[in-house]
Amino acid sequence: MAAGKETTRQKMINIMYLVLLAMLALNVSETILDAFKTIDDSLTASADNVGNSVQQLFTTFEQTRLKESPERAKPVYEKAKQAQQATRELDNYIRDIKKELTEQGGGYDEQTGDLKQRDNLDIGYNVMINQKKASVLKQKINDTREKLQSLLGKEDSKQVSFTLNAADPKHHRGNIRKWEDLNFGEGVPLTATFTILSRIQADNKNAESEVVKKILGKMDQAVVNLDKFEAVAVAPTSYLIQGQPYQAQVFLTAYDSRSTPSMNVGGNVIDVKDGRGLYITSTSREGVFNWKGTIKVKQTDGTIKTYTTPEQQYMVARPSAVVSPDKMNVFYIGVDNPVSVSIPGIPSSSVRIDMSSGSLTGSSGKYVARVNSPGTVMVTVSAAIGGKSLVLSQTKFRAKRIPDPVARFSGKSGGNVPTVALKAQDALYANLDNFDFDAKFRITKFNLIIANPRESASIQSASGNTLNDAMRSTLNTIKPGSRVIFDNIIAVGPDGSPRQLSPVALTAN
Repeated sequence: MAAGKETTRQKMINIMYLVLLAMLALNVSETILDAFKTIDDSLTASADNVGNSVQQLFTTFEQTRLKESPERAKPVYEKAKQAQQATRELDNYIRDIKKELTEQGGGYDEQTGDLKQRDNLDIGYNVMINQKKASVLKQKINDTREKLQSLLGKEDSKQVSFTLNAADPKHHRGNIRKWEDLNFGEGVPLTATFTILSRIQADNKNAESEVVKKILGKMDQAVVNLDKFEAVAVAPTSYLIQGQPYQAQVFLTAYDSRSTPSMNVGGNVIDVKDGRGLYITSTSREGVFNWKGTIKVKQTDGTIKTYTTPEQQYMVARPSAVVSPDKMNVFYIGVDNPVSVSIPGIPSSSVRIDMSSGSLTGSSGKYVARVNSPGTVMVTVSAAIGGKSLVLSQTKFRAKRIPDPVARFSGKSGGNVPTVALKAQDALYANLDNFDFDAKFRITKFNLIIANPRESASIQSASGNTLNDAMRSTLNTIKPGSRVIFDNIIAVGPDGSPRQLSPVALTAN
């Protein structure tokens, strides 16, 4: 404004100009509001993905470690559950705040998918600052952080980087502003308030994931406790050729390499190195032989504990052959079946291996068997010994078809899947679960059934494993509660035969 004396009209114009500037400052552009919405959606999806990953960790732990070692696993599992409960309480509080903000903001606009009053600058400030919910949230964030750190312990907490934090800024210019004002102060539109809350939820989920993985990972760390040691004897083989020496290691499971226990076999002391004992004896005659090892360990209180290995048995015999599949006790049609042939004491150039049906290739004890039809296959091993060809082994194997694969869409064969994740997929895959061979299946055709709530179901067909354009268009119409079903799935594997796979039934959420 001009200096000096001003007319009444000029003063009025200046006042109107100031009001206009204020209105322009308050007018948040649609582009910025859209950006906040995009970031909010991304943070929400990321938090959901991390939540699913954490739940998978618990499921795997429950199905393996909790069943295999319940006494040791239960305390670890319960501590991880405490961490999950702490973050869940914080997440529930934020959800309640979002619910109140949504109600005051008039709900969601069905066309934009965003809040109706997303540009409102008063609702968020009133709820978070005037009603002091930002202060409560700040306390809950810091309490959750401290709870997670206490569950981890001082040393493990140093190895985890927590973004979940609500601290006032240490460095500032001019006026001192608190965490509450920096995040929810004046001039923050409602959609930005939502985005900030979503970011806290994402930080909360990431903290939960890091802590749960760290806690459950304790099961993989060795537990060295002399009171729980068991004596073990391990021999490379219990089947030897006459004249070969017999060797076996005698040691404590989860042993301490710094310990020097006393070990003996049959009263004869054996050498000990790095906590392990090595037992060597001659095999000058054929027969079956038994032995036990004794381990004496000095405890911290000076007492001696004695451990005895289970009785060990080994056999000394003349040369023979052993044929065994490298992966499973069957041959599968259409894939390479590795087979090892071991004949101690006989050079590989003198060994011959034959199969009654199919084909067999390889050399030097390593072979690959291929079969074409189900049934029984006989593998015969012979060797040239003393100028004569002697049959050393005849072994029967079963020839079987490869098991049916499991069809999956968005990585799942059934159950609930986020709507965003379903829309992002464009192909159906068939994989073999828990199958040791490298066998690939190719989907040749399938039907897609989409049933949106209160709408007629759509049925479409496609060749190959990818969705066609019509399917993608239909899939983009799904919403929470929609059913996405893949049926009449046909796949072809290495054996060339078509397989009809089980349907994939998914529910969008």
